[in-house]
Amino acid sequence: MLGHSHALSGLAAGAATLPWAPVHGPVAQMSWIAAAGGFAMLPDLDHRGSTVSDMWGPVTDVPSGIVGSLTGGHRWGTHDAVLAPLALGGLAVLAADTYWSSLLLMALAIGLALHALHFVIPGTTETTIVGNIALSWAGAWWLLDHSPQPTWLPWAVALGVLTHSAGDALTTAGIPVPVLWLLRRTRLALSPLRTGTVVEKAVLVPLFLVATVAFLWINTDVRSAFDPIVDRFLSAG
Repeated sequence: MLGHSHALSGLAAGAATLPWAPVHGPVAQMSWIAAAGGFAMLPDLDHRGSTVSDMWGPVTDVPSGIVGSLTGGHRWGTHDAVLAPLALGGLAVLAADTYWSSLLLMALAIGLALHALHFVIPGTTETTIVGNIALSWAGAWWLLDHSPQPTWLPWAVALGVLTHSAGDALTTAGIPVPVLWLLRRTRLALSPLRTGTVVEKAVLVPLFLVATVAFLWINTDVRSAFDPIVDRFLSAG
């Protein structure tokens, strides 16, 4: 799938899982959704030239090359629907207990979401290295400053990574057969959908967007802001 499809599917997954997410309060809820959306891009750190690799220049490009070498190349280790959420979520556990490492993780998630969703954001600031760093780190600082220490970040990483793998499993390229690919490099593809087709752009992207809004409406207090309007409309009728 394309980057913005992954990001939107991650946002939808984050909004859908709010009732079970270990977060409390509107700021923490929005942080959870943003993190799930951003981390849904993370598996593509396995190859240079991806959105993840290019986002912060050498800061993300150099690790991308290393990750790709260690995990078997593009769409292998980091796309394993079992091992990747466990491994990347486990690494996030090490970072979730301290402020600065949590800030880095949150900034990474926001930066990825901004970069992937640039097509609906006016201007191009979020696609430049300096602009993305400024926006993502400022956003991460604000979110962490207005919510408790995010010990939930590893869960958001795992959710985003799993969502990415599920999305790629729907394409012809598929994903590695979980765990078993280590013994024999075989892939799993669940549908004939090709990346970048009209179906993805005209059907899946709007579907993910509508799902995100719907789950936000159902699982948060967003709808309470409209209650007075609805009550006034009903009383007038």
